[in-house]
Amino acid sequence: MAGRRVVVTGIGTINPLGKTIEEYFSNLEKGVSAAATITRFDATKFRSRIACEVKDYDWTQYFDRKEIRKYDPFAQWAMISADEALKDSGIVGDESIDLERVGVIWGSGTGGTTTFYEESKGYIEGNFTPRFSPFFVPRMVSDLPAGFISIKYGFMGPNYSTTSACASSNHAMIDALNLIRWGKADVIVTGGSEASINEPGVGSFCGMMALSTRNDDPQHASRPFDKDRDGFVIGEGGGALIFEELEHAKKRGAKIYCEVVGGGMSADAHHMTAPHPEGKGALISMREALRDAGIQPEDIDYINAHGTSTNLGDVAELKAIQGLFGEHTYKINISSTKSMTGHLLGGTAAIEALACVMAISRGVIPPTINVENVDPEIDPNLNLTLGVAQHRQVRYALSNTFGFGGHNSTIIFSKI
Repeated sequence: MAGRRVVVTGIGTINPLGKTIEEYFSNLEKGVSAAATITRFDATKFRSRIACEVKDYDWTQYFDRKEIRKYDPFAQWAMISADEALKDSGIVGDESIDLERVGVIWGSGTGGTTTFYEESKGYIEGNFTPRFSPFFVPRMVSDLPAGFISIKYGFMGPNYSTTSACASSNHAMIDALNLIRWGKADVIVTGGSEASINEPGVGSFCGMMALSTRNDDPQHASRPFDKDRDGFVIGEGGGALIFEELEHAKKRGAKIYCEVVGGGMSADAHHMTAPHPEGKGALISMREALRDAGIQPEDIDYINAHGTSTNLGDVAELKAIQGLFGEHTYKINISSTKSMTGHLLGGTAAIEALACVMAISRGVIPPTINVENVDPEIDPNLNLTLGVAQHRQVRYALSNTFGFGGHNSTIIFSKI
């Protein structure tokens, strides 16, 4: 697509594999599993009692008591991720930056479910009848992280959130890419976060039979592409990327990680929760991303697959990849980092975009762990980057995320 070029000049995260970018990248490369028995609440009543939680989190290291009253956990993840990314970018404190040209576009699929649950439970049990907290709505609604980030740093450009289930933060990043291309902003803080490791979050997915029940072996529960996979492992956290117009970044001497070159979106138009069995919507999304980037299928070196560890989804996505990339598929590294981080729902695309940044900037392909026997429905000649990270030069990396409702999204990053 013609327009201004967009690059990544800052990155940040807090997720089950790390509370900083360096910790996250290190554990990605090592192939560490973050899955363990749930500690956030008593999960003994549920079929699935495992999750990928942010370990050893202490909110007092990041917020004071006045701040924390405003922030549901999903907003805490957003603020922490954005703060690291902004510091990394060098934007904060740079007096040359026009704050009216800096925006925030953030993704979350469910928003403040912890707040909604705790407030509703407290009301029903009569703990504060008849008064809800004045922070109930600000803590709950999914658009507030974008607002909180802009308020903290004074950013007055485009500001909103995207909600499309697990595709939410990819849609946020694609919007950020396009708004900068169109000249609506010079810099956009983008990404996503989710915090659904709570009774309704885990209970609802248990009710759908969507979660792994490998409770006696949680570290090996998230096993995309394995014939014995039995569902995904829920995760939490967030990731942030600073998207910036190329000439703007060069003028201020910014560090540039990679370029953002294309985005694609589609719908399955098939089923409320199940993917199209042949991956038709996924193929369209990837095809449109390639067209938007102005590149050919043969240019892609790495695909960060949606790869949730569900029976239908993993096979359908790989069918779509082979349908689009043909013989070149065998030259592509494919991996699912959800095998390590679990599935962060609306925040998942953000941390998987960061994995693509790592692949391009450091030449390291993160592995797919926990695969003992590849599903017989999957072509055994595909390079699923099994077990250990692989080192190669990556020119173009593509990241897929798909969500309930048939939402498909694809974003492409490139070396610059």
